[in-house]
Amino acid sequence: MKRVLKNKRVIITGATSGIGLALANALAAENCRLVINARRGEILDSMVDGFGKARRECIAVAGDVTDVTVRKKLLAAAHDHFGGLDILINNAGIGAMGRFDTASHDRLRQVFEVNFFAVADFIRESLPLLKVGDDSLIVNLSSVLGHRAVPLKSEYCASKFAIHGFSDAIRAELAGNGVELLLVSPSTTDSEFFNSAIEDSAQKDWKKGGAMSPEAVAARTIRAMEKRRHEIILTFGGRTLVWLDRIIPGIANRIIARFGQ
Repeated sequence: MKRVLKNKRVIITGATSGIGLALANALAAENCRLVINARRGEILDSMVDGFGKARRECIAVAGDVTDVTVRKKLLAAAHDHFGGLDILINNAGIGAMGRFDTASHDRLRQVFEVNFFAVADFIRESLPLLKVGDDSLIVNLSSVLGHRAVPLKSEYCASKFAIHGFSDAIRAELAGNGVELLLVSPSTTDSEFFNSAIEDSAQKDWKKGGAMSPEAVAARTIRAMEKRRHEIILTFGGRTLVWLDRIIPGIANRIIARFGQ
């Protein structure tokens, strides 16, 4: 049976740009009640103003999602303003580019704090509300690089592999609790991701070539939420890379070693 999104109570992290912003706009159009989060409070406030003029319900909670007090404020906002939580969208994330052997010691930990530990902790903290929510769903924004790693993005790939495995595990654990989980794996997306990447090596223009728009990613994600999909890989190129790696991994390794850096 199709999931009905109208009136769903939704938390979205990383909501001021890229996929998060596109998802916020799309879910507002579905008449969802939103709690939006990002570090840039002034942009969040302008989003709330815009949604309010369109008679759509939205609450902003600014702050870093790695901070437990910020996550508690998000859950409190959903509970106090909307009476609970039905959908948690873990979208906030950071990237890192450059060789692993010349990277700072902190880079790996910084990527994992945002891309994995904050996500895992937030899911644990949100479960008391989600378990009593209406047709509850967790959406984890991952990457095709959580299926097949490439050079010069080792920390980012590792964090997305961790999210992939974690999502598969807790999806099974939560199956009897009325909480579903969708893992979304885009390929390159035209967003601010590259502008905020840690220690950009500038060895390659990663923005070039076939980037999906955030709006296209959001639209596909919305359809997957409605259709109760468990996982989507969004591009033909991404699916090809994944299947190439599974079927003939030796050739995939040689191709990526030669052309991936």
